[in-house]
Amino acid sequence: MTVSDFDSYRPPEPERRKRRGGKRRRAGAGGRGEVPVVPEATFASYYGQPVIKPPPWGSPIAIYLFLGGVAGGSALLGVGAQLSGRRELCRNSRLAAFGAIGAGSVALIADLGRPERFLHMLRTIKPSSPMSLGSWILTAFSAAAGVAAAAEVDRMSAVRLPLGPLRRVLQALEAPAGVGAGVLATPLAAYTAVLLSDTANPTWNAARQDLPFVFVSSASLAAGGLGMLTTAPEHAGPARALAAMGAAGELVATRVMKRNMDPVAAEPLELDGPGRLLKWSERLTIAGGVGAAVAGRSRWLATGSGAALLAASALTRFGVLRAGLAAAQDPRYTIEPQKRRLAARRKAGIVHDSITTAG
Repeated sequence: MTVSDFDSYRPPEPERRKRRGGKRRRAGAGGRGEVPVVPEATFASYYGQPVIKPPPWGSPIAIYLFLGGVAGGSALLGVGAQLSGRRELCRNSRLAAFGAIGAGSVALIADLGRPERFLHMLRTIKPSSPMSLGSWILTAFSAAAGVAAAAEVDRMSAVRLPLGPLRRVLQALEAPAGVGAGVLATPLAAYTAVLLSDTANPTWNAARQDLPFVFVSSASLAAGGLGMLTTAPEHAGPARALAAMGAAGELVATRVMKRNMDPVAAEPLELDGPGRLLKWSERLTIAGGVGAAVAGRSRWLATGSGAALLAASALTRFGVLRAGLAAAQDPRYTIEPQKRRLAARRKAGIVHDSITTAG
């Protein structure tokens, strides 16, 4: 007899009741009442497998989420410094944006396994797909940030790079490229949150309204912290302001997100692993935000605050990613919110579709 590989997952069958006198004893005989045919419902799944398939994402994706936010925030800080004439902050922010997006792209390609898979995502544009639009945002941002960073490197080398006639082209494109990177900064920092929440994962999907605000705020405080680390305090005023505003924004957005989420779907954010990361992220955000607000021209305080904010942003991305992975493992986080949404639809009188009429 041929046996499928999936038979190894089949749960053991309960022991059958013995017959008396060659006849099966009827339920209720002997005054014991009827034996329930359907067992009490439990949060179990088919053959004990998860209800939804966990995404095969690990640390490289979390690194990409973090570095993409750093790149976007740095480009936004850079265009502000460009327009206000702060040369040192502009230079450092441009280099930080290109370095972060370059390293983040390496992490993304490492997760994909083969570099050509990223190129395959550029064969078409699908407006309804966050991954498709995100690939194009990443490509356009990298090109703009690369041109602005190349101009800064050429200037730092005292115009000694062997560019020839391309130098004039580079100098002409420098300012538009810096502005273009700044325009794409917010979409770059936010699209990864949309990508996570546009899935069946119960925790990410329940946070779809507020997770982009969390990621954008996290990107702002990380870029501000990096600007405080790399720029002299007397020129890093905008970086300190961005860091303080980003810290306040993330603290508020995270609390609003948890309050608006389904209570069960929000539980993975408080589990031992993800919850510990997010708790430390909150502590470092508070410490770094306060430090950014009061650092002034203190180099040591600016350095400590900037490092704390960078670590806080990284922990936020790792915590949110791991919370979603944990939510996919337990059927309860999928089933209970579904039942609550179904009850709410029926209570609102929505009973004429396949969702509410089934069962």
